[in-house]
Amino acid sequence: MDKTLLESLKQGLKEAVAIRHGELALGRVTEISTPDAKTVRAKAGLSQNEFAQLIGVKVATLRNWEQHRRHPTGAAAALLMIVDKEPEAALRALHS
Repeated sequence: MDKTLLESLKQGLKEAVAIRHGELALGRVTEISTPDAKTVRAKAGLSQNEFAQLIGVKVATLRNWEQHRRHPTGAAAALLMIVDKEPEAALRALHS
């Protein structure tokens, strides 16, 4: 193993231990909050069936999101954010 890489790994482990013990502050933490699925759907003016079909998920999945039993991730979360911010444009794009 390259000596530089080994030293870098050792340093990273030391920093992880220091963070764990509260001796070193965390670096930048980015949190992205997904909009509430029920609010987004209401803004779009669609039923659960219509909205689920439009965004390509099962109605049961949408219900779980709306009842906060599960949370959308990845592309689904991004799509909800787009529909939330620009509902008219998103609906036009998704309907075509």
